[in-house]
Amino acid sequence: MGGRPVSFVRDQQGYAALVGFDIETAAARQPWRVEIREPGRPARSLRGVVLVGPREFPVQRLTLPTPMVDLDPETERRAVAEIETLRRLYRTISPERLWRGPFARPIAGDEAGTGFGSRRIINGQPRSPHGGADYAAARGMPVTSVNDGRVALVAEHFFPGRLVIVDHGLGLYTLYFHLDEARVEGGQRVARGQVLGTVGSTGRATGPHLHFGVQVGPARVDPERLLGLPLSD
Repeated sequence: MGGRPVSFVRDQQGYAALVGFDIETAAARQPWRVEIREPGRPARSLRGVVLVGPREFPVQRLTLPTPMVDLDPETERRAVAEIETLRRLYRTISPERLWRGPFARPIAGDEAGTGFGSRRIINGQPRSPHGGADYAAARGMPVTSVNDGRVALVAEHFFPGRLVIVDHGLGLYTLYFHLDEARVEGGQRVARGQVLGTVGSTGRATGPHLHFGVQVGPARVDPERLLGLPLSD
């Protein structure tokens, strides 16, 4: 799909795959190809396209303390190294599907997350688009895994602060940033609804909230789209 391999899983109708297009993918026709191989039969190929349409994102103008924006050389080196660590992680595709059924909210309540895709201008400087959804919440509120998976990383980074990343298999990761505390360890299996940590304001954050992100391989996708998939157990 779009030049990248796709991992399929069995479902009630046959086979299915979870595909995501990055937030900065241009509106275009994205080609797909499936090759079908069955014992005793010649290989068959199916081809088509997915139309990726345009989407408008708001522009957010934020003012933050200068040390959080104009980094000193040592802090900048740290931040760059941490970003590369996460990129390497998202390129790792676990061969087993760990998630089952629908994806649940990562935090109590019914308000949708906000800010996904916002083009941010911080202290007058254009920055990368906001790759997750923010949930306003009080410090200490439990943050839960949206589905079954394995904890891929527990760390403290400059921008996301204290974080937990869950690997759900087949290239799907969910991200929980700015935590006050983490209550899981790397490599631990977790279930949908299990507490991963609590809301905080660590890292580059102006107040307590949860930044919830979704990665499908290298693609940053809208978390609300994942939560809205009509899946059954």
